[in-house]
Amino acid sequence: MKIDLSRFLGMCSCGKEHAITVDEIIIESGAVKELSQVAADYQHPVIVCDKNTKAAAYPYMKDYFEIYEVAEMQGDNIHADNCFTAIADEMISREADLLIAVGAGTIHDLTRYTAYQRKIPFISVPTAASVDGFVSVVAAMTWHGMKKTLPAVAPICVLADTDIFGKAPYRLTASGISDLMGKYTALLDWRVCHVLFDEYFCKTIYDLEMEAVQEVEKVLNNIKKGEPECMEKLMYALILSGLAMQMTGNSRPASGAEHHVSHLWEMAIINEPVDALHGEKVSIGFVFVTEYYEKIRRAIKNNTCRIVDGRAYETELLQQTFGAKDKYEEVLQENNPNLMEDINLADLEAKLPLIAKELEKLPDAGELKKKLADADCVTTMEEIGLDAALKDLTLRLCPYVRRRLTLLRLSKLMTL
Repeated sequence: MKIDLSRFLGMCSCGKEHAITVDEIIIESGAVKELSQVAADYQHPVIVCDKNTKAAAYPYMKDYFEIYEVAEMQGDNIHADNCFTAIADEMISREADLLIAVGAGTIHDLTRYTAYQRKIPFISVPTAASVDGFVSVVAAMTWHGMKKTLPAVAPICVLADTDIFGKAPYRLTASGISDLMGKYTALLDWRVCHVLFDEYFCKTIYDLEMEAVQEVEKVLNNIKKGEPECMEKLMYALILSGLAMQMTGNSRPASGAEHHVSHLWEMAIINEPVDALHGEKVSIGFVFVTEYYEKIRRAIKNNTCRIVDGRAYETELLQQTFGAKDKYEEVLQENNPNLMEDINLADLEAKLPLIAKELEKLPDAGELKKKLADADCVTTMEEIGLDAALKDLTLRLCPYVRRRLTLLRLSKLMTL
């Protein structure tokens, strides 16, 4: 199917004129056959891939691999970080006027960042429905040990070929399911901050995201069976999440406290480096956050939630953790100025019922965890080799990895 992009453009009821930079999105069997036409106006296209994504796409893109230059990233442990960004820049010839990302999250982040630096366009060919960042305008990078969101570019075209991504190892698909289901808490965080502090909010984008998540949730068993139509529905929902970020101008609709859990572990501040997919870490974060948010809802409902002054940084904790990895100054820089310092505590206390009302819209944490487990998604720290004893410290520290208010960050002002 070719996606009608007109519905994502123009003046919106939120008062903002939305814009996206993607010209074409095709999700169907045989989509990569359109590549020659899309790339026809360019003199020196370069395919960016790794050995696994090349192997997945080659049977369907053999001619392209033979006629275009190929920058194949080497190694079994490729990351979207400053080191591999430099390697990618060195591998891709200076004559390149178009990049073609053949891969999933890491390859796309390396490609979009390089394209941004070179001021050239790129085309997306997803090899797995594993992440929501295919059409993102930013690159999620680990930059000198700190998790950063760096300026990048969205693809001019997405060619999501079901024959390719539909045959990806199921672990990658499960990662995409987890990344998508995490939108429940990301959207909750966005909505709460709008209600409390009048942060910009677009109901159209919110509804688009929520509808896509709920539609995928209905067909999790069919996705697990590999049914092409349902795989395409998952891919569409993941791409839609990226479009939501474009329309908003940032990652707010797609990334909240659940992603901050993942980012903290990726930075290896309190743990050893984790060999896990992005969506797997988000999945665990999503489980933790939904359970904690239910605890907040119950405390407000039972009138046991009290507002305390926790606006200042937990300096001693940050020194003991981030400081132990020589990242104390970096985490302070990320968080300055302090998002919490101007919060009116009396006003927050008065608005606790509004928070509870929003939390009532969040599906039951136990049911969500069961659905993830039934879909063979990761739900526990032990599954990715992390010590479960780090859970509480993770929830306490992860709000500091991004200068973004979430309900988890606001919970530092609450006793439950």
